[in-house]
Order: sequence, then C-alpha cells, then structure tokens
Amino acid sequence: MADTLQPWVDDYLDYLAHQRRLSAHTINNYRRDLKQICDYCQRNEIDTWASLNAKGLRQFTAFLHRKGLSSRSIQRMLSAIRSFFQYLIKMELVDNNPAKAVQAPKAEKRLPSTLDVDQMNALLDHTTPDTFVATRDRAIMELFYSSGLRLAELASLDLRDIDFGDHLVHVTGKGNKDRVCPVGSKAIKALQDWLDKRDQTGFFDQPAVFITQQGRRLGVRSIQKRLSFWGKKQGISDHVHPHRLRHAFASHMLESSGDLRAVQELLGHSDISTTQIYTHVDFQHLAKVYDSAHPRAKKRSD
Repeated sequence: MADTLQPWVDDYLDYLAHQRRLSAHTINNYRRDLKQICDYCQRNEIDTWASLNAKGLRQFTAFLHRKGLSSRSIQRMLSAIRSFFQYLIKMELVDNNPAKAVQAPKAEKRLPSTLDVDQMNALLDHTTPDTFVATRDRAIMELFYSSGLRLAELASLDLRDIDFGDHLVHVTGKGNKDRVCPVGSKAIKALQDWLDKRDQTGFFDQPAVFITQQGRRLGVRSIQKRLSFWGKKQGISDHVHPHRLRHAFASHMLESSGDLRAVQELLGHSDISTTQIYTHVDFQHLAKVYDSAHPRAKKRSD
C-alpha cells in the first residue's frame, strides 16, 4: 500500500530539490512531515492520494493532537501536505486539495513572562550611569519601561523624535503607523544624562538617539545583548530582553489602571485582543473593575 503513495512523495521531494532548489534542511522537514501522513494512510487503508479527503485529514490532525504535538507543529505539517497536494494537482493525479479545508487545533494563548515592580526597580536603580555604555544602557532600559516601545521602534529613534518639553516620544510602529507615547520623568532624566555623556564624544552629526562608542547607530542585536548583560549582573534569574520590559510596562499599567483601551493605544496594538493576550492581570482584579464600573453588574442589596 505504501508503495502506491511513497513514489509520489519522492517525486515531490525531487521537484523541491531540483526545480525549486530548496535547502536540504527544508526538504528534510518536508520528508519527515509527509512520512507521517503516509504512515497514517497506511494504517487506515488509504491506498491512493485521491482517496485522502478533508475528513481523513481532520482525523489525522486530531490523532497528532492527542499524541501531544503542538498546534504550531501540526500547522507546519498541514502546510507541507497542502503544498504536496498542489503538486499532485499539477501532475493531474488529484482534482482537489483537501488540506485547504483543514485547520490545526487552536494553540493555547501563552502569556509572556514579565518582571515584577521590584525586579524592574532593581534593574533600573542599580545600573549606575558612570560610563558611556552604562549611561546609554540605563537610558535604553528606562525608555523601554517608561513607554512600552518595541525593540525596532527604540532602535530606530532619532533625536528629533523625543520631545523633552512635553515628555513625549514619537515612534513609527508596525505597518508604518505613527503614535506618540508619554515618557516618564525618570526616563527623561536618564535620556538627558545619556545625551550629555554622548555630546562629550563629539558625535554631533549622528541623528540616532542610541549609538555605539564608534558613533554608529546601536543595532537591535546589540540592544538585546546589553539588556541580557544587565539582567545577569543584577541577578535576575530569567532572561531579560526588550519584549519583557515592554510587557512589564503593559502589565504594571493595566494592573494599576484597569484601562485596557488606554494600554492598547500606548502599545500601538490595532486589535485589543492582542493587548488582552500581551498583558496579564489576575481575573479577580478584572472582575473587581467590572463589578465597580458596569451599571448592570453591581450587585443589588436584598
């Protein structure tokens, strides 16, 4: 039975290698994924690719899910099967692509880890701004936590983007959408200290806010490494990276205010459901906000 299925898989992999010129690593991934569907067909006495329908594929994905395979892995496998069936249609072996009608089980929405207020205070207050690098890094971390910027947003900041008078920063986020974020007083002070230190180096023509000691714009990878360095130096067990500082900003703002809509605007999320996933406030706090705010949620006295 497998002899009627496997030759077409081999032909497809050969096509990927010689016509599409995909990497050996990618082809091995396809080979592994398509082997699983071949094995499934063999166990279920499906002897031709034309006999595999959407119902059979749904049973296959359910089988994988029960085995503990992640939703992302199942989705990747379905993508491989989808591409394979497009090839079979091109070869006129099948008339339709059953994988187009099948979706992977929804993944659980995992909350990103965050830093609590004490950890943030330890990270920021104990980063002594006594050198060029330390002063710059302190300003970077203060700005991440103060304004909830994305890594790419912070790395691309120019001097003209910061309004010291009104304590604002202008950023261009995903989809080239502009937004204005408030900057806290401690972040403003850290930025001013950094620019004073930076001016001493004489790099007046560099428009970037954050630069290296050679006067070049500081890249995203370097920013990640610097935050990791300070996290380890302050003895924070979990890895410290820009996403965690942005998440800490969002979490602490939402825990204090309960205003999901405002936090959505500050983060630059186009969909509020993204903010709901991104932040984590315990349900009791949300329920308390709801009970106190909704006109038809307040409990009546008997």
